[in-house]
Amino acid sequence: METLLSKEMFPAMRNIVTEDDEPVDNIFSEKQQRLLTETLNTAWDSKGRTFFAAANVGIFYALHEPPLVPDVFLSMDVQPREEWNDKDRRTYFCWEFGKPPEVAIEIVSNRKGGELSRKFRDYARLNVWYYIVFDPFGELKKALDGENFRAYELHHSSYSPMNDFWMEEIGLGIRLWEGEYEGWHATWLRWCDERGNLIPTGKERSEQENQRAEAEAQRADTEKLRADNAEAKAMRLAEKLRALGIDPESV
Repeated sequence: METLLSKEMFPAMRNIVTEDDEPVDNIFSEKQQRLLTETLNTAWDSKGRTFFAAANVGIFYALHEPPLVPDVFLSMDVQPREEWNDKDRRTYFCWEFGKPPEVAIEIVSNRKGGELSRKFRDYARLNVWYYIVFDPFGELKKALDGENFRAYELHHSSYSPMNDFWMEEIGLGIRLWEGEYEGWHATWLRWCDERGNLIPTGKERSEQENQRAEAEAQRADTEKLRADNAEAKAMRLAEKLRALGIDPESV
């Protein structure tokens, strides 16, 4: 599959439909997409590497081919230009960014999406290193051997299931997490570090900072109480010495 073009071969943007205005298919998928992009954009330490994380944005990879539109993708070492009004910068053109994304994620809503057939082949042909399928409603339970999440890594132009949650080439992991996000308690797909620690949302990071501040304030209060007690003890000892006719300063 041809993915990169020389400048003179760039297509005319006026002939490409970059937005089709199709809605997200369900509320959970919308929240899950936002959870994945938010945490990267607000809290991930990418070790100085630029990146672009997006949800429901088309990946245009070749002339005369429709785009691939993963629910979420992550592309490393790239940075979108600021002129968003220009049509050639509204979506992900591989010939503009110089490469395909490293990670593509599909959130299964029904059995018609082709996540384990058509899309499975397409992302491999596009040379996306990691392909992740999350099946929150159990639509592909049999095909996924009873699981609702599977991550694949590209080997020799085809995908193999990963044995671990860690994606070494991009320094990021991904795993399932049961908890509450925006008032919804569910099992979510979450980014994590090498030890499996979650990359926090903005709210979680704020709560963590508040907890650290409270712990620091409590530590300061404890230290002050200890100092006050020591001072009171010294004063009592001085009073006893004076009662015995002894100058505390001379002791």
